[in-house]
Amino acid sequence: MIFLGRVSVLRHCWPLLFVALAACSSEPAPPAGQLPDFSHIARNAGPSVVNIATVTRNGGKEGQQLPFGLEESPFGDWFRDHFGEGQGEGSGPPSRSLGSGFVLWEEGYVLTNHHVVRNADEIIVRFKDRREEVATLVGSDERSDLALLKIKRDDLDPVEIGNSESLEVGNWVVAIGSPFGFEQTVTAGIVSAKGRSLSSGQYVPFIQTDVAINQGNSGGPLFNLDGEVVGINSQIYSRTGGYQGISFAIPIDMAISVAEQLRDDGSVARGWLGVVIQEVTRELAMSFGLDRPRGALVSRVLPDGPAAKAGLREGDVILSFGGEDIPRSAALPAVVGAIKPGEEVEVVLMRNGERMKLDVTVDELNEEAMRDGPGPLPEPPSEPTVLGMRVEPMDADTREREDVLDGGVRVAEVKGGPAAAAGIRSGDIILRVAGNAVDSVSRLREVVERLTPGTSAPFLIQRGGSPLFIAVPIPEQ
Repeated sequence: MIFLGRVSVLRHCWPLLFVALAACSSEPAPPAGQLPDFSHIARNAGPSVVNIATVTRNGGKEGQQLPFGLEESPFGDWFRDHFGEGQGEGSGPPSRSLGSGFVLWEEGYVLTNHHVVRNADEIIVRFKDRREEVATLVGSDERSDLALLKIKRDDLDPVEIGNSESLEVGNWVVAIGSPFGFEQTVTAGIVSAKGRSLSSGQYVPFIQTDVAINQGNSGGPLFNLDGEVVGINSQIYSRTGGYQGISFAIPIDMAISVAEQLRDDGSVARGWLGVVIQEVTRELAMSFGLDRPRGALVSRVLPDGPAAKAGLREGDVILSFGGEDIPRSAALPAVVGAIKPGEEVEVVLMRNGERMKLDVTVDELNEEAMRDGPGPLPEPPSEPTVLGMRVEPMDADTREREDVLDGGVRVAEVKGGPAAAAGIRSGDIILRVAGNAVDSVSRLREVVERLTPGTSAPFLIQRGGSPLFIAVPIPEQ
């Protein structure tokens, strides 16, 4: 079309042009408009995919809790409508929900999502041929959103298991499930991204796809074109409650590991590092000497934890853990959680602008302590500044109320300037500045005066009982 007016030349040159293009192509292009045929996947895998119906007799909110870490996430609204009909508290009619699952092992084991069967009093598994079986819960893991069920049959046809690591962005994938109760529904799409972290508390590097997933699809399998399961459909991103082009699946490699532990031990053991982390922003990256925002910034090291014993400090930026790169802070929990407790791994980090390595012996995550115990103990001192703020020392009562062991000064007022621009607020407690402990107003002034004008300095503050790094610009003098 760009050669308008030279049609005769192109007509004579067409055979040569075709030969040249064919010689440059490694494989023949498919006919225009042709898409993969998914019928063999639906035919072969159909008998292994099940519908899961649950009944929760308390009729209340207990049956409608969200997957771990999603209560305040963008996915929360959809999940609040995902768990059945009961809306009352405690004494209403039984609530019912629908989900999907698949036969994992022929001895009667079925895998689904934790949130599909959470708090269920009765679980019914229905097969393609309409047979129904009552299932018992072998074990459930909230952090990975997986649950293993068992039915009294040992002649089941399990799915073929693939390798989620071998998936590439752009690969075709197929989902089979029961959206809105429509059993054995097949939808297809492509892998949109890998290693998605949806919240800092989750331990799953999700596979993102554009496969149509809706209420009732949760727990169903995600197949590659060879008919092998590579993921478990778990979540969607939606502002309307329905599919909007973004869905997430749990990688099968992780799911198998979790399922084996649930079968053998009834619970899942995860690695634990003992740190509180935050995202590295552009400003923080500059203040810590990084070439770009990356890694996980340690804002608190828990006393007596693996990180403390290995020598990690507040202000360290973890760049890799056990040989796995950490591109964002949300990637660290999944990497640490996959490490076997008791194993020693190498941590590569940035400290005071210098790259260094430490060996850390990973401990086991204590779920009860994480959920029911007191919050993390107070941070060590950090950050100074006068830069538009009025600060004051902390007396013993304030220190006890704010749960600060020692050091720190309190921001009494923010009048503007660099501190206000960086986001420091009245009531924040400055613990460290650029790695220097701050235990008095005079010490804060002293540290700030030594900072290089025209740069940004990392301030470690405590806000609402939680640690937070903020990059504060140091003005030119």
